[in-house]
Amino acid sequence: MKIIPYGICCLVLAAACGKSPAKQTTTPPADTIAVAGKAKVWVTTGNQVKLLQPQKDIDITTGASSAAAIINIDFTKKLQEIDGFGAALTGSSAYVINKLNSTQRQQLLQDLFDPQQGIGISYLRLTMGASDFSLADFTYDDLPAGQTDPGLTHFSIEKDKADVLPVLKAIKALAPNLQLMATPWSAPAWMKDNGKLAGGRLKPEWNATYANYFVKYLQAMQQEGITINTITPQNEPLFEAKYPSMYMEAGMQAAFIRDHLGPAFQKNKLNTGIIVYDHNWNHPEYPINILNDAQAKQYITGSAFHAYAGQVSAMTQVHAQHPDKGLYFTEISGGGWATDFASNLDWNMSNLFIGAMNNWSKITLLWNLALDSNSGPRNGGCQDCRGVVTIASGGTITHNVEYYVIGHLSKFVRPGAFRVTMTGSAIPGLESVAFLNKDNSKVLVVLNREEGAKTFAVTDGTHRYTYSLEGRSVATFVW
Repeated sequence: MKIIPYGICCLVLAAACGKSPAKQTTTPPADTIAVAGKAKVWVTTGNQVKLLQPQKDIDITTGASSAAAIINIDFTKKLQEIDGFGAALTGSSAYVINKLNSTQRQQLLQDLFDPQQGIGISYLRLTMGASDFSLADFTYDDLPAGQTDPGLTHFSIEKDKADVLPVLKAIKALAPNLQLMATPWSAPAWMKDNGKLAGGRLKPEWNATYANYFVKYLQAMQQEGITINTITPQNEPLFEAKYPSMYMEAGMQAAFIRDHLGPAFQKNKLNTGIIVYDHNWNHPEYPINILNDAQAKQYITGSAFHAYAGQVSAMTQVHAQHPDKGLYFTEISGGGWATDFASNLDWNMSNLFIGAMNNWSKITLLWNLALDSNSGPRNGGCQDCRGVVTIASGGTITHNVEYYVIGHLSKFVRPGAFRVTMTGSAIPGLESVAFLNKDNSKVLVVLNREEGAKTFAVTDGTHRYTYSLEGRSVATFVW
């Protein structure tokens, strides 16, 4: 007997009964892809074809997962608050900027400090007195050998009025919320055991006077309309150089802050933060030892680091011991020893911007904001350092690789943003960091360290987008 399949039988019977067969559907259950918005993207490539260049907007979708490797971001889990990104307005930087004619100067400052027309630098470091990038050696209370000034009656910031203050005031007019850190390279020579600005140590009998030196500086700057947000007691305290410098080991710095500087700030109602160390990653025990002193710690805002030795992970070591105190990355310079754009883009982004942020830093600052085409003016020290921009004698301005690495964060990650948690599988060759701004805009910075392009998907759990990033390149996404 021939067996008729059930489905055919039903069709035959339906026809026999004068009924039409039920209509069959071929549409699968709904799992539709819907466009929920757009992400903007800016890219810099190692071959310099794209330099912080806006790209075509990317569709942000819902409803379907991507087969690409995924970067998962949880914007509800906030980490450290971000204060800003920038460089140092050294005496040399202020001098070469101030030499420009008014049109050139205004255009440069807009390029540097305007977040719409430029890169929106939001944090600067100042030198209290001379550094190795000043026109000459000086402090704010210099005296002939053999003389002292315990009352600081000769204290004056007059030398800053030639270049630093005019340029700083022009910057503040463009970026009124700019934050400032100030750092001395040396106490006045008469306070030191060698009687010189180069090297030596602060004599203990001048600790209280030196604390008052900081107070007078902050008050003098305030009278000029300039608020200093943070100070460090000493630049590179473990390095005695042939230019202005001063040795200050951890115990000395702890005692200075605990017994003199902190109480002096408190007495004078100064809210300026005190940030310790301000030297290389290779000695995290220095700030840890100071912060272990509970009496000193009450006056301290955090710890600062440079990148001339050690690894960026040192900042996380300090965070693990003292998570209630901030971390600050405050100095590194590019220079003639490293001229390959792609390698500099990679190293700076990996270590100083993505790296420092992922190791709890609240800021990333580079060294000289601007230098001339001879890497100066110099006052000893580095002979071939490179500024964020180079200003030639005729006023021609070159935006160096440092300009673009700063810009990939400073333009988009604004003060008051928070770094947020990222989870999921690591993608070989890619490094990334994500932020949530105060206006709830979201920022992701991704570095591709490999030669070939990398395709990846970004998701916050409900929304996602996919992107292919060229090799040796960095991208900033904003949505």
